[in-house]
Formats: sequence, structure tokens, C-alpha cells
Amino acid sequence: MQPNPSRKSPIVRKGTAAPTAEAYDTAFQEKPRVGAVVSVTGSHALVLLDPDQPDEERDFKPQLGAIMSIDAGHAVVLGLVSAMSVPAPSHDSAVQTIRIVEMELIGEFTKPTINAPARFKRGVSSFPTLGDGVHVATRDELTALFSLNGTSSVRIGVVKQDAQIPATVNVDELFSRHCAVLGTTGAGKSCALALLLRSVLERFPHGHIVILDPHNEYSKSFEDRAVVFDPTTLTLPYWMLTFDELVEVLYPGKEGYTEEIELLADLVPAAKKLNMSGLSRSQSRLRADLTAITVDTPTPYRVSELLGLIDKALGGLDSTRNTGPYKRLRNRISTISQDARYAFMFGSLTIQDNLIDFLGQLFRIPVDGQPVSIVELGGLPSEVVQVVVSVVTRLAFEFGLWSNGAAPIALVCEDAHRYAPADANEGFGPTRRSIVRLAKEGRKVGVSLWVASQRPTELDPTVLSQCNTIFAMRLANQADQEALRAAVPDASTSLLSCLPSLGLGEAIAVGEGVPMPTRIRFDALPRDAVPRSLTASFSDGWSVELEDSGFIERIVEQWRAQRMLLPEIE
Repeated sequence: MQPNPSRKSPIVRKGTAAPTAEAYDTAFQEKPRVGAVVSVTGSHALVLLDPDQPDEERDFKPQLGAIMSIDAGHAVVLGLVSAMSVPAPSHDSAVQTIRIVEMELIGEFTKPTINAPARFKRGVSSFPTLGDGVHVATRDELTALFSLNGTSSVRIGVVKQDAQIPATVNVDELFSRHCAVLGTTGAGKSCALALLLRSVLERFPHGHIVILDPHNEYSKSFEDRAVVFDPTTLTLPYWMLTFDELVEVLYPGKEGYTEEIELLADLVPAAKKLNMSGLSRSQSRLRADLTAITVDTPTPYRVSELLGLIDKALGGLDSTRNTGPYKRLRNRISTISQDARYAFMFGSLTIQDNLIDFLGQLFRIPVDGQPVSIVELGGLPSEVVQVVVSVVTRLAFEFGLWSNGAAPIALVCEDAHRYAPADANEGFGPTRRSIVRLAKEGRKVGVSLWVASQRPTELDPTVLSQCNTIFAMRLANQADQEALRAAVPDASTSLLSCLPSLGLGEAIAVGEGVPMPTRIRFDALPRDAVPRSLTASFSDGWSVELEDSGFIERIVEQWRAQRMLLPEIE
């Protein structure tokens, strides 16, 4: 909607003197009135529209989701149109038709005084009274509402109500209180995420952003500003795993392996102490206190030393002791350490204390012109992906904890419902616990969690409820819509009725990171920065005959080697 700029408005642009309250009232009365308040109940108001004028401009008529303003004495209350109806339609042209608009009251502009200009704030302190006039918010009001708020705000798109008004987000609120981007497949989630992060990095180039990319699609979105860890370059030593993570790798589900797990709990600290005692200070950049080493302490140890301890224990057992648990544990460790799928953990020929270097590369400290780290997970088996996500999210939290948030980190988790499912019995336990802990406590240690999902109903409700800014894109599934409604404030739920009809690149933005709940359209990404889609094209694939005689042979070779050959980036 684009109101006539010739209309007077009470909001003052930069560089002009603030009006008096009387001038503010006068300007408000000169705006085109559309109706009057006839009912106020809590955060809702009913408006009886004035008789329809055939020559009235469409821009000044209320529409679903439009922002309206009401003069409420000391303030101008803003509300969203949540529904419109004609309770008793009449076919008699002589009978006046009653038209009702329902509004949700969102916030208010305080009227200016001699010492203070007009300011917008969430919540309503001066409620409208019966008979108060209602107007469609003018462009100046919308501009003041959505304008950049100092250096902490960035533009991400335009307001749907008026394409001349930029949609902005507050960076501090967006990151400190977590963020979610939700929408069905093909709605534009990946493009929205890339645009949001690129917009922030344009203003704040020294950020620290880690993207967990299960579809290997973001590398082209950040060009040379990103460091990419793919299945061939990712190195995540097994000794960085906690005991729970290591147990999940060795014994998924844990059932039936109680004796082996108890043995492992004793052997891992012993292997760490054995390795550490054999190192000189020059060999270890950070020498740990041997008495402080526990099963979870991130210090190096060798698989060979662990196996040697098992062999030593077996040699010391008499014939009356049960050697089965020791043998089964040894065989399991040997099998996993030689599995090609876990080569990024166990494949190194030498064991080095490279935790400092690993954290610096992963969290981009120093940034050195590349503030984004992209961990591509597309070439890894699902059980391996879960381990990687668990370790990265845990390291992010612990780094933020021990650094007291000195270098704030943003962790972006695509397809978050895979790693933090709503059903506590599904997924990988350590991964789910790490993400839930980040959602609950991450903001206290300077770690921001961003989640993206096409199935909100399958995402842990705790994670979603902790995301105080949500960009909801097209969602057609009724259950997903209900899950989203449960996570957003009541005053914003009416906007969610538009979810099935949102266009590509459009979103309902709600939460602390945006000035007020509204429908926005994201700016378009440069063509060469659009995330790469790996969706197979059936029409292209079925249009030509596949005549490559070695095609199946190469597939079987990759299959047996557990190594995915990724497509070339154009």
C-alpha cells in the first residue's frame, strides 16, 4: 500500500523540528479516517468502518495484515488487521451495510513533547476508547516504524504493505535471542538465510558464523568470505569427543553393552594420562594436569594405547574371569577406527594436540577476511553427520562459556529437526542435548543459535520456543502451522493465517528482532550468490539416454569406499 505523499503526517523526518502535541493531533485528524472503535477486549479491537465511498482510493482501505493507527490520547496505538467481515449482508442498496474490521493491538507511538520526539514501543499503555478514529498507517508512520535504528540495524527486504518501506532487523536482538527460518521445501529458506547473513556481514564484517550445511549448498553464497570444510578436508579427531559421544559412535542405542561401556569409562582416562605423561612440554602446546584429566577432558590419546591397555588387562585376567566384554570392546574399537566413514576421526597417522588450531579455523578467530565457516555434511552417512553436529555445537557452547562470550559466535543449523527432533527417543542423544542446551543457555555465553526447518512439528518445541525472532515462510501443512502458532506471541497469530498463500521469498516476521510483526518480502540475492540446489531434474535426466558404460562401476566404487563424489560448482 502506498498512501498519497501529499497527505500530512504526524511523524517527522530527520533534520526537521519535532512538532508539538497539538500539531501532532491536528496532523492525525487530517489523515483519511476509515472507521471508529466499537469494541476493545484486551489486545483486540473491533472497528466499524465508515460508509463505503466509491471514489475512495484503494490504498486507504484496510486489508488483511495491514497496519492501522488509532489516536488514543497520549499515544497513537498501532494494530494489525486480523480479519474483516460483513456480519449481515444486505442486497437492498438503501440499507447501510455494516462492515467490521478486527485488529490486534501491537504497540504505540508516544506523542512528542518539548523534550522528546515521537517513539515507537512494543505493548500498549494507552488503550483506545469507544469512538476513537481509525486510520490506515501512512508511509511516514511506516518509515518511522521500520527505519534503521542506528548502527545495530540492517535492511533485509521491504514491507509488503508498502514496497517503498525497507524491512529491517535489529542485529543485537536477532542474534542474542536466537532465530528461526521456517518454511516448506521450495519456499526460499536457504536464500533467506543467505541474505540475512550477508546483510549482517556487510555491516559487521568481523563476525564469527558457522553453518552446518547438510545439502552442500551455501559455499557459493559467501564466495571468498567463507572457509569450507567438506568430507575430504574435515578433520575432527576422536579424542575431542565426550564420553557420551564416543559411546554413541561405538554402541548406538547403548542397550546390551553395559559391561563394555563401564570398561571404556575406565580405559579412556588411563589412555589420556598415558599419552600425556609421555609428552614433553615442547610437544604439547597446553600441558594438562594429569590429576584433572577425566573421561571428557579434550586431550589427545592414541587408539593403539587404548587397545594396548585392553590387551594388558586381558593378560592380567585369570581363567575364571569373563574376558568376553574386553574382547568385544577391542573388536568394536578396531572395527570403527578402520571404517572409511569415520576416516575424518580416526584416519590421521599421527596424534597432535591441535585443539587450538581447530577452534581458530572453525570459529574464524582471527577472521582474516573470512567470517563464515561452512561445514558441508552432504557426503557423510547420517550417523556420522550426527556426531559432527554434536561435536561442533558442543564446542561452540564450551568455547563461549570459557571465553565469557568475548568472541560471539552464530551457529546456523539447517534441517534442525534432524538433530533436535520433537520425539526424545529419536535421533542422536548427544546432538539433541547440545542443541537444546544452546537454545536454553547460548545467549548467556555469546552463542547464537539459528535453526532452519521445513517441519516445525518435528522440531523440539523447546528449541523453537527459545527462538525469539521467527521468519515464517510458506507452510501448507496444518500441523506445522499449529506448531508455529504455539511458539509465537498471541498478538501475532492472525498473521500466520497467510502462511499457505505466501509467495516465493515472502515471510511473516515476528519477534524481538523486527520492529513489529509484519509480512515482508526479502531482497533478491545476486544470481551468483543463490544457494546451490541439489534437487535432481527428472525432465533433464529422462530426456537423454545414459550411454556411459562405466557409470554403474563408478557408483559401486564410491558405494564400497563410502566416498561421495560431489558435483562441480558452475
